[in-house]
Formats: sequence, structure tokens, C-alpha cells
Amino acid sequence: MSRIHTIVARGAIAGLLASGIAAPAFATQGSGVTVTNIVNGHFGTLDIKTENNKVGHWGMILKTKDDTDVGSDSLTLAGGGSTGWHSHPAAVMVTVVEGSINWYNGSNAMCPPTTYSAGQSFVEDAFIIHNVINASQGNQAKFIAIRVNPTGVPFRIDQPKPGACH
Repeated sequence: MSRIHTIVARGAIAGLLASGIAAPAFATQGSGVTVTNIVNGHFGTLDIKTENNKVGHWGMILKTKDDTDVGSDSLTLAGGGSTGWHSHPAAVMVTVVEGSINWYNGSNAMCPPTTYSAGQSFVEDAFIIHNVINASQGNQAKFIAIRVNPTGVPFRIDQPKPGACH
């Protein structure tokens, strides 16, 4: 009888893991991070094209296929702070406004860090597992994230620490 219970229990655990229900238990938590929402706007589908109103050669095309949120968040990392491993359902435009950060790409087998300092900007691609760590030698670091993402979908997807990353 106990052998049957063991098999059933193992099957139930495997099923929970496969379904993703138990995944949050394996996620990594951030530390010393404060996220302040600046603004969040709800839009329908977006279809923006500036080909008739360019500035020089610069133009923009932004098209979504479903309801979209556009927002901005201010993130502050205390000395030694980190965001924890996570990804996003859409690209995020980031500008460092104070201090410096190390952005770790957990989707790359080498898990390389890239350092960004105040005044530098970069784009995080969708579904790239990453962690941001304060590189400011004990001082706080601050960055602004501009996001365009599907309405109703969590913006942050907690992820387990990738095996190659330390």
C-alpha cells in the first residue's frame, strides 16, 4: 500500500512541476530592490506609423495585435542589491540614471554580465532570463524601465537561477 502512495505522490509532484504550478518555489527573489510605478496606460491595439511625418530619416513603426499597456517604472537597487532572476513578456527599454548596474544574461550559456552606468541605455529582449545587480560599490543604483507589454499579462516572470550563472 505505501508503494502505491509513493508512486501516486511522485506522479502528482511531477505533474505540478510540468504544469508550472510549483515553479514559483524555484524562483529567485530580489534583494534590496524597490520598484516604483511612474505611470501605466492601457491602450487597445497599437498601429503607429510615421512614414508621412518623419524627422529626417527617422521614423517609427509600432504595431501590436492585442490590447497593450505602456508604462514606466523606477527601480532602485541598494548597495549589494539585485532584482532576482526573471524575464518579461515583451522588450523593455532601460536607462540607468544613477550609479551602475551589472546586467546578467542567463539565457546565454556563459551568463555574461554587461555593465551600464548613469546615462547609458539598453533594450532587454522579450523572454531573456536575466538578473540585475548593483555595481556601484555600496551606493544605490537607479534605472528607469519603459515597457510596452500585453494587457493582463504579468510584466515580470520570475525564473529559477540558470545553472551556469553564479
